[in-house]
Amino acid sequence: MAHYLLSVHGPAEMGEFGNYGSKEEMEAAFAATGAFNDKLHADGYWVFAGGLQSASTATVVDGQGDEPVLSDGPYLETKEVIGGFWVIDAPDLDVAIRLAAEGSKACGGKVEVRPFQGLA
Repeated sequence: MAHYLLSVHGPAEMGEFGNYGSKEEMEAAFAATGAFNDKLHADGYWVFAGGLQSASTATVVDGQGDEPVLSDGPYLETKEVIGGFWVIDAPDLDVAIRLAAEGSKACGGKVEVRPFQGLA
């Protein structure tokens, strides 16, 4: 088994209900994502998952010099950001992609799949 990062991408600018059109759509996506999380646990794929605060809450740390330099805000100014993620343990990329498709449907966002280095 190998670890994969499934990162959920969405708009950097969120409305009152995130990237959902209404409170009902947001609540339905949260419920579907919760059910997907339960399935990952039950099927033995779950390692860790989490949602992220707005990219505007980020702090960029550059520790390459003598003293760290801190900058407020996201590292990159983009129209889309990572809003949350799953780390899963899957037997191969095909399974990871299938699970990403299920997660994408549940949360209503695009999901990028990336394997971790050296954990295959």
